[in-house]
Amino acid sequence: MSPASAGARARATTGGTISDADVAWIAAWSNALDALELDVDSADELLRTAHLTSVQDVARASAWQPPQDLGPLPASLEVRARALLRRQLETSRRVGQAVVVSRRQLAATRALSFRDPEAAVYFDDEV
Repeated sequence: MSPASAGARARATTGGTISDADVAWIAAWSNALDALELDVDSADELLRTAHLTSVQDVARASAWQPPQDLGPLPASLEVRARALLRRQLETSRRVGQAVVVSRRQLAATRALSFRDPEAAVYFDDEV
């Protein structure tokens, strides 16, 4: 980070005069939060439609990379970032629950699908 951008960030976080660099920095953070909100929306939608979700959609959702070189969060975006963090944590909790339910369903399905090949499939009581 250059000394000029460090100074711009310090002014923006302490309430000093906002320069073009400050505006660009806040806009970059705002865009990053927008993208993250869309990712959380997508994760919520994947949970809602889990039985309809393609493997490609799940792979795309899991390929998220954090933005680089944004520096510290501007104070003006703190409330929004905290609200987004709460949403992420709630979605993460729900993903964990969905994993547990899916594993239980898979175990039950496997237990029911196994049958002894020597066992009779039909019973004829007229014989």
